[in-house]
Amino acid sequence: MGISIDHGKCVLCKVCLSKCPFNALELKDGKIEVNAACKMCRICIRSCPEKAISEEVITNKTNIDKDSWRDILVYVEHDNKTIHPVTFELIGKAKELAEVIHQKVHCLMIGYQIKDLAEELLAYGVDEVDVYDDEKLAYFRSDIYKDVFVHCIDRRKPNTVLVGATVSGRSLAPRVAAYYKTGLTADCTILRMRTSTDLVQIRPAFGGNIMAQILNTDHRPQFATVRYKVMDKAAREIPHGKVNIIDTEKLALSSKIEILKVIDKPQIEGIEDAEVLITIGRGIKDEKTIGKIEKLAEMIGAEISCTRPLVESGRYSVYRQIGLSGRSVKPKLIITFGVSGAIQYTSGMKNSELIIAVNNDPKAAIFDIAHVAVVADAGEIVDRLLEKLGGQDA
Repeated sequence: MGISIDHGKCVLCKVCLSKCPFNALELKDGKIEVNAACKMCRICIRSCPEKAISEEVITNKTNIDKDSWRDILVYVEHDNKTIHPVTFELIGKAKELAEVIHQKVHCLMIGYQIKDLAEELLAYGVDEVDVYDDEKLAYFRSDIYKDVFVHCIDRRKPNTVLVGATVSGRSLAPRVAAYYKTGLTADCTILRMRTSTDLVQIRPAFGGNIMAQILNTDHRPQFATVRYKVMDKAAREIPHGKVNIIDTEKLALSSKIEILKVIDKPQIEGIEDAEVLITIGRGIKDEKTIGKIEKLAEMIGAEISCTRPLVESGRYSVYRQIGLSGRSVKPKLIITFGVSGAIQYTSGMKNSELIIAVNNDPKAAIFDIAHVAVVADAGEIVDRLLEKLGGQDA
């Protein structure tokens, strides 16, 4: 889809320029043109008094045989020693999707001396694991890993490919998708499979103001990346699959990236694995109240998390931010103080087992997903909790 402007009808009234919320229209050489900022909101179409702007259907269909593309392929993230937990979440979702279309779940593993590590995946119900084990693959390099990924897809012809939205996953997945001239939806929060084998990819869009449903009906494979702590982890079961060691001798395995030195990055303590979290939102402006909330967190063994405004103010590190531009979490308990509940935040924590929300606005959106809603002043609630816990004088 695209926006088309009939310059024969356009009288340069410039109404569309003032109406476009994304500054996606501009005057060039005496004509209104559409630039790359266009979000297809269609406001310009509705506002044009001359009806000179219309929606253009751009066709780029392929006569693809969907039946020749089968099964779900999961890319395995690891460090040659341990498998990243997002992989087990992707396997759990892949099994669910594959069941709808009665197909299998395969995994792709790239690295060096990883055969034993690959065996671990079979305990999670994977049908087959393709292992590309070579010394040249010991460290992640996007170009050579892309070539190996392509080799695997050419062999397997998977209907759908799932990749963790990690640093390396976000680098690798777009390169492979671009090679196949197919679509990729990043940071999906919900995935559903249709019996037609079309993957419904759902994620927040327009700055988190809507949940977009994205389909790739005319190309294969279908690519999606998913953050850690968004999906449910696959359950362990009696292994029935097998590990395939792929011969890499016939692969070029040449990279333009030269590794000069490898430095282990210090582990930064995050909030993803915390079982109890307390979130401080924009509504908490008093430093004294924030200090009390931090004390409460310490007393109940909770980690402090926050919304974006508190990161922008410099109060907390981005590693403590929950949401689309922060971390995704799924704790057993999360308590929010002064959090409005915008989708930018809730997308990163809505799967928590128990959500307790404290806000003085009874219409706050956070109450739509909270299991326990407390309409009250956050400072008063914190004082009462500290008093009950013996954290302050009565």
